[in-house]
Amino acid sequence: MKFSVAGQARIHFLLPILHVLGMIIAVFGLAMLLPLAWSEITRDGAQRAYDEAVLITLGSGVLLWLAGRRWKRELKARDGILLVVLTWLATPLFAALPLLIQFPGLTFTDAYFETMSGLTTTGATVLSGLDRLPVSINIWRAELHWLGGLGVIVLVVAVLPLLGVGGRQMFKAETPGPMKDDKLTPRMAETAKGLWKVYILLTLACIGLYWSFGMTPADALVHAFSVMGLGGFSSHDASFGYFHSLPLEIITVAFALIAGMNFSLHFVALRGRSLAPYRTDPEIRWYLGYLVGSALVLALILWQRGVYLDFPAALRDTTFTVVSIATTLGLATADFGAWPYFAGLWLLFLCSFSTSAGSTGGGIKMLRAVLLYKQVYRELVRLLHPHAQTPIRLGEQVVPNKVMYAVLAFFFMYVVSIVSLSFILSFSGLDVVTAFSAVVACINNTGPGLGQVGPSTTYAVLTDFQTWVCTFAMLLGRLEMFTLLVTLTPVFWRK
Repeated sequence: MKFSVAGQARIHFLLPILHVLGMIIAVFGLAMLLPLAWSEITRDGAQRAYDEAVLITLGSGVLLWLAGRRWKRELKARDGILLVVLTWLATPLFAALPLLIQFPGLTFTDAYFETMSGLTTTGATVLSGLDRLPVSINIWRAELHWLGGLGVIVLVVAVLPLLGVGGRQMFKAETPGPMKDDKLTPRMAETAKGLWKVYILLTLACIGLYWSFGMTPADALVHAFSVMGLGGFSSHDASFGYFHSLPLEIITVAFALIAGMNFSLHFVALRGRSLAPYRTDPEIRWYLGYLVGSALVLALILWQRGVYLDFPAALRDTTFTVVSIATTLGLATADFGAWPYFAGLWLLFLCSFSTSAGSTGGGIKMLRAVLLYKQVYRELVRLLHPHAQTPIRLGEQVVPNKVMYAVLAFFFMYVVSIVSLSFILSFSGLDVVTAFSAVVACINNTGPGLGQVGPSTTYAVLTDFQTWVCTFAMLLGRLEMFTLLVTLTPVFWRK
């Protein structure tokens, strides 16, 4: 078969990327060894599914690696972007293999949606009867949250620093937040390793506390993975309400708040053994202020309207729900879909911006929201004083205009994406509330929405077309719009 000059150029452009993609897929296949080991030890009936899935994944990764080995080279910025997108498209495909093998009646659409939801830390599910599933399946679903929390690419940069590829390009393409050029260490691999060490340490602490306060080892593992990745998959249909335990809820709220902060802060604080980074961070006061204020206000409203008979009960449920939804965790102890309509809308609003840049959460991030607020205030000042110089500051740092332009462009695309995808879902037959909340919940990687996709239901009610729209929304939100959208433009593919 003969290719044009342009076609040959595209092939040579893709081959080095496929070489690295093969490595990533092979490493990803090793992640299945945890649920495989659990299945083998407990004999939960899913051993064959993992045996086959591991062989297929490792084999595919090795074949891709061999196919592109001759063209190995340092990756450029465009290569890094495409590699990130291909990784986030391919890994859910291989992650779906255990589900497809174990449950023959599960469609490819639903299986891919489930694993994309896992890796993007969305937590929207099409599965029911979670209490009856093989335990290793629930562990695998939650492990996807954990892997996707800081990112598959960041993991590879951390554990394979000698790949000889552009780790910085991959890291910047995937890391959430507007300040992507900030460095914690001189080498990108060291930065990724440092973040993952903090991530693992916090995860182990969460597992230990869950286990100490009454969870089984499997439940502790599943929910620690979900909380640290700010996903939302549970091993029970009743979600976190299954446990009815105040100590476990307090632990969840605490670790969800930690996971919703910038992991760079945790890294610097642990390295310096000081709380000073938290006191000086410009996001934290906004982050905690909005969550505490929202929990108190919603508790008062629900108590006054008779949804709860006493204020302490209202405060308990609203605190857990506000933190869970605002941080895009998505676990539930109460059906907030049955609360007054205002409460559900406020929760969707919170999940759109509450988490910090550099956290495992979704949404536009608090840092962008703060910058947008400061930009609005600057425009108001300019109306009164047209010639005044009013730079935007974060703490003592002046924010460059190029960052502000990027934030404004991101917010524009964020709004356009929500409106466009909501229209598409509405056109496909969903009611407006379900369509809008499903898009907001998916693009913010939150999980539960309102209407037919509320916290007491699943996304199984959607048609295949609607499921793929939501799948796209999850990926779009996880890769922060432009990383995915730029690959859909003709200029990206020009030589």
